[in-house]
Amino acid sequence: MLYLLYMGNHPELTYRGGQGPIVHLEADLRATADWATAAGLRWAFSLSNAGGVYAEFRSTLAQLVDVSWAAVASSDFRSAAVKEGKQAEFLVQRFVPWTLVERVGVRSADVQGRVVEALAGAAHQPRVDVLPQWYF
Repeated sequence: MLYLLYMGNHPELTYRGGQGPIVHLEADLRATADWATAAGLRWAFSLSNAGGVYAEFRSTLAQLVDVSWAAVASSDFRSAAVKEGKQAEFLVQRFVPWTLVERVGVRSADVQGRVVEALAGAAHQPRVDVLPQWYF
């Protein structure tokens, strides 16, 4: 999805603001799965785009070995296997509490400043890091 925002040319995309203002919320996968289980909420992860009709889902942490971690880490998208595997997603039913967010990743110092300002006074303040490598 971020690549589509970066390209800005998908005919069904109404948002045209680019990837610059997009923030990434990072939470520990195991802590999030444990929280969801304790809260009685279902969680799962997909091996590709979760919205695809062909998506495969897993629901135990032991099955994380099924994720193509090489594809997730790759920045070369020429291979169809990488394109699919990079879209693996972790999903939680209903919501994830803000307190589980450990870090906010942003593309620029400008957006970092805006996020820090928005979080001023919040009880939970995760780190806000400029991580251009998370963007295209």
